[in-house]
Amino acid sequence: MRMIREKTVVQLTYLPKVFPVNCYLVEEENSLTLVDAALPNNVKAILQAAEKLGKPIARIVLTHAHDDHIGALDGLKERLPNAQVFISKRDARLLQGDRSLEPGEPSGPIRGGVPKKVLTKPDVLLQDGDRVGSLLAVAAPGHTPGSMAFLDTRNDILIVGDAFQTRAGVAVSGQLKLMFPFPALATWDKQTSLESARRLRDLKPTLLAAGHGNMVVQPKQWIEKAITEAERSLAK
Repeated sequence: MRMIREKTVVQLTYLPKVFPVNCYLVEEENSLTLVDAALPNNVKAILQAAEKLGKPIARIVLTHAHDDHIGALDGLKERLPNAQVFISKRDARLLQGDRSLEPGEPSGPIRGGVPKKVLTKPDVLLQDGDRVGSLLAVAAPGHTPGSMAFLDTRNDILIVGDAFQTRAGVAVSGQLKLMFPFPALATWDKQTSLESARRLRDLKPTLLAAGHGNMVVQPKQWIEKAITEAERSLAK
């Protein structure tokens, strides 16, 4: 996996030039937090990246429960039995294969690859505003009902899962980029995604780290453009 560091965050990318799937190692003083777990065949590469950084993975935090974000979870947990697993309370149901909606949620179907045979049980069910080490959990529903982003409070780096994509251009989840349409096709509710994108914009991130595509430094203008494009698309 390709490794790129930006301050306290290291982006790990599988197939960066073909079908980029990202996960992130966030450095704490004596340990690492892994944000997302990529694909099942990425277990070894993720562990090797942690070894290069010289710190153990103590926490595995999931932005949402799609297959390309939780793929290596069981394999990692088998090798790291003491690592705590975190996911939003809402997407914990998706992690167990439950696509049903809760009362009051938009009625569109939950899309994308939802796991069916995950053995790992989360240790902590996150709510908006919770802390995981230096990371602030921020509710960002839309791509899935329980999607979350994570803000590194030391430097305002924002890891967003699929709330935005940066592959083929910065876009709000649900807005189709023909050169890389997959995040849009896997989005549950576009209007909710737009509302979350506005909230994430207001955090004024110094860097945008998405599930698919390169990290974007000083992303303000790109986020604004993506939100404007989403607003126009939904107004049609």
